Amino acid sequence: MEWLNYHHLLYFWAVARHGSVTKASEELRLAQPTVSGQIRTLEDALGEKLFRKSGRSLVLTETGHVVYSYADEIFSLGRELMDTLKGRPTGKPLKLRVGITDVMPKLISYRLLQPAFAMDDQVQLVCHEDKTERLLADLAVRGLDLVLADAPLSPGVRVRAYNHFLGECGITFFATRELSEAKRRSFPRSLDGAPMLLPTENTLLRSSLDHWFEKEGIHPNVVAEFEDSALMKVFGEYGAGIFPAPSIVEKEIRETYGSRVVGRTDEVKERFYAITVERRIKHPAAVAISEFARGQLFG
Repeated sequence: MEWLNYHHLLYFWAVARHGSVTKASEELRLAQPTVSGQIRTLEDALGEKLFRKSGRSLVLTETGHVVYSYADEIFSLGRELMDTLKGRPTGKPLKLRVGITDVMPKLISYRLLQPAFAMDDQVQLVCHEDKTERLLADLAVRGLDLVLADAPLSPGVRVRAYNHFLGECGITFFATRELSEAKRRSFPRSLDGAPMLLPTENTLLRSSLDHWFEKEGIHPNVVAEFEDSALMKVFGEYGAGIFPAPSIVEKEIRETYGSRVVGRTDEVKERFYAITVERRIKHPAAVAISEFARGQLFG
């Protein structure tokens, strides 16, 4: 049976947290050559490099990220053990690390994550927003517990992960009071030539909208495109044009942005997924999110 040297792991953990052998040595009260040597010994034992240089700093390799994730949990549990034995309250919340793709509507993300705060156990959310590819890379090395996305993993993605369908809804078009009153009566024909704010062409929603416009013979005047759906809503709030959003958050959009409904369609769907490295979701907070989405939010 192979045994891990936890002293070496501790030195690695300190360097990873500080990004510097110098600072880690000061914290550990050890000479820098001693710390560097112990990390090399750990790398030899694992058969993998854990750090690479980036300027004057040390950054984790892909394997380093995996080892750091385990080390952080090991030493956090160690602190919790000592607190428990000494009768000190641990106050440790259940942590859920979520990646949110940058095209996800912010209001949908909030509604999906809201059940985590209603759990009996305290949950600490750590949210990261980025491009899907980078989030999946973090998911693969267990830097994230799940990724929220508006599209499933494509077959060509080289990450072993699983799609968990959360639900779908139709699309509502919004605008200012004046513009909505002018365009509501003959919707959707009224969208032809109307000033329109749309997601960028690299999004699944834009592709679905373009297909629907073509089917209906509608040629909107696209005055702006956005990757950030929240920014698109702000432009719509100030009268730049009509904008689409998931119907499930219609009430919130009317209240938050003072927008009025132009019309709705169920022929264009937005679908939402939780992506994990597990075939079956196990994290308690992620389970709560999934059950709420399927049973109440989209049910």
